[in-house]
Amino acid sequence: MSRAEQPSRRTLLAAAVVTAVASSAGPASAHAATGRSTGSAGGSADPEAAVARRVDNRAWISYGDWRAGGAEGTRAVVGVRPGLVIAKAAGTTTFTDPHTGRTAAWEYGTWTSPVHRLTVPATEVIVSWNARTPDGTWIQAELQGTYTDGTDTPWYVMGRWAAGDQDILRTSVDDQSDGRSTVWTDTLAVDDAASGLRLVSYRLRLTLHRRPGTKLTPTVWRIGAMGSDVPDRFTVPASTPGAARELIVPRYSQEIHKGQYPEYDNGGEAWCSPTSLQMIIEYWGGRLTGEQLAWVDPSYADPQVCHAARHTYDHQYAGCGNWPFNAAYAATFEDLQGVVTRLGSLADLEKLIAAGIPAITSQSFREEELTGAGYGTAGHLMTVIGFTPDGDVIANDPASPDNESVRRVYRRREWENIWLRTKRYDANGQVRRGTGGVCYVFWPVNSAPSQRRVLRSLGLI
Repeated sequence: MSRAEQPSRRTLLAAAVVTAVASSAGPASAHAATGRSTGSAGGSADPEAAVARRVDNRAWISYGDWRAGGAEGTRAVVGVRPGLVIAKAAGTTTFTDPHTGRTAAWEYGTWTSPVHRLTVPATEVIVSWNARTPDGTWIQAELQGTYTDGTDTPWYVMGRWAAGDQDILRTSVDDQSDGRSTVWTDTLAVDDAASGLRLVSYRLRLTLHRRPGTKLTPTVWRIGAMGSDVPDRFTVPASTPGAARELIVPRYSQEIHKGQYPEYDNGGEAWCSPTSLQMIIEYWGGRLTGEQLAWVDPSYADPQVCHAARHTYDHQYAGCGNWPFNAAYAATFEDLQGVVTRLGSLADLEKLIAAGIPAITSQSFREEELTGAGYGTAGHLMTVIGFTPDGDVIANDPASPDNESVRRVYRRREWENIWLRTKRYDANGQVRRGTGGVCYVFWPVNSAPSQRRVLRSLGLI
């Protein structure tokens, strides 16, 4: 996202939901914004802890999960990564791409999850998925929620996605609202949470598409959602430093791509999310081939960053910062999976780092709020790679002039506050929304037992 302190899609979300947590409990502990899984991607781990942490993670990922859903034209497949594919298509439909105007016919199959009852009645829900979409295929993810009064939302489209851009242009969908909740790019938010209205349950629907007459199919390995009701706060309590460790993660600057491929969010200066993403992908061993990178101008350094920007770009949002699209892109690399979630403290991040798992965090701040950054931002992604013996945060900050200067050390107290708060003041003194601990977490399918223990403790598997 842009480094400048200027209106953004997240700012528009903030305006709509600035009261979204106003009816929550008062000042909360530093652990008050994370949660545990409540389904088979982690079992019914600890509902009481999930409630205390104000976040509910649920994913459908196992063969049993896929079999439990309602399938029309799809079937579950076994393997190291069980998934969902098109079997005998349920029918054929036409789709007009709003960004190209092209109309085409597509065979399709659907899968609808069982109803998931949230352990934390939610003001916001974010859906994310991991899938493979060969050329000639794409997927659509939808969500229908139930309010505290027993009425339902419409089926909201949470994303139309393909790994490439030759069949459809991946896109979020604007202008979705029932007057009580609204989809803001990748986030379903209750319009007026001060009223006490919450989402108490939801179900997800996948529609898999392929060119008619072919045997092609997308494969979806994971779909899930993170529901949250994070306490309203400008300031979070300080946490106690834990173990020190630093991971060796590749360092990439978005700034060296300034002016490159302006059709993707005005070029590299706005590429904090895909640049951070590329660091994580390569940390886990993901590599692109020369053939995949052949479209990039050979004079450009780090062409894989350009590739990540193109393949995370949301053509409706007109940016590379769609959170689920970034998670989905990372999972196109062999044996890598990931989610969009919220964590509740730097202690949670320290657990991940101690297990060898870096994370990408989303935060917004004025220049004077983060010593050493040298800029203010309405929304920015960084890669957390470690902690010093004093507990300060070691981050690969893509908003650096070159790759060599990407590694930064930021003060612990400043960092945890700008990341975990839900409300803040911008450079003009206006109240804006904070992300409340949003982050991306990625890990290998065959992760180590110690890593799985940590992921399970945070409700991610």
